[in-house]
Amino acid sequence: MKTLVSCLKALADKNRLRIIKLLQHKKMCVCELADIIGISQPSLSRHLNKLKSAGLIGSEQDGFWTNYFLKNTNNIYGKILITIIKDWLNDDECIKEDFHKAQYTDRNKLCK
Repeated sequence: MKTLVSCLKALADKNRLRIIKLLQHKKMCVCELADIIGISQPSLSRHLNKLKSAGLIGSEQDGFWTNYFLKNTNNIYGKILITIIKDWLNDDECIKEDFHKAQYTDRNKLCK
């Protein structure tokens, strides 16, 4: 039960759902996600840590950047929830705007 509660708590936030939706399309760094969502990098990092602690996302170093991605988890609850969320919210105006912004976000200009 602890694993399910951890996943549900991690997903019970609008900004964390937005992060999950963005990461379903591509790996992204903190500065890209913060710019698209419109929150500070420290705040975004706290959201990422909650998602990572729940086993929903992973990270990898890519030179200067740390890229975050949806994790192919062995956690059955996380796997099911992420699969469902991929099909949800696609018609939400906020999510549509995030996807639009993501197309034009350039980490080379953001991360200095």
